[in-house]
Amino acid sequence: MARLISGRAVAVTFGVLALTLAGGGIAAAAQTTTAKPAAQTGQPGTRPAAPAGQPTVTPAEAAQARAALREGVSPSFVAGSTSFAVVSSAGVLLRGRDSVSATRYGPGQYQVIFNHTLVRGGHVANIGDAVDCCIPPAGEVSVAPRLGTPNGVFVQTFNSAGAPSDRPFHLAVFTP
Repeated sequence: MARLISGRAVAVTFGVLALTLAGGGIAAAAQTTTAKPAAQTGQPGTRPAAPAGQPTVTPAEAAQARAALREGVSPSFVAGSTSFAVVSSAGVLLRGRDSVSATRYGPGQYQVIFNHTLVRGGHVANIGDAVDCCIPPAGEVSVAPRLGTPNGVFVQTFNSAGAPSDRPFHLAVFTP
């Protein structure tokens, strides 16, 4: 009976496999010992020029968010649908669906309130011009649930260098 695989081929195969695994382990070890710059970690508030974390929710803002929830969900809202907001760089809510208000806290920091709970939902934002004609300014945007406000989203905008900067944005919220 003919031999399908020679002993030498098996040894070479295992040798290549061992070197590949060892090289991957070395790369993984090198990656953990080299710290990434703060701008590349992806964590909110870790950029050097950005303020740490979200601004504290004031009692007036908490009351406004509760009032938006008490007013009830708009008749156009359907579970599993998408709500959105278009916000100017000054923090003005220009248009949207199920969005109630927008607030600018400081350079590049915004809060958007909706008329329904966003718990277990998803948020997506992009830098976008407030009008329908123009290309928006370059930059970056990040979103997170608004701490202490179940119907709010916190948005941070940055210029291309990573410094906090006022940018207009479009925000979409997906609810289960």
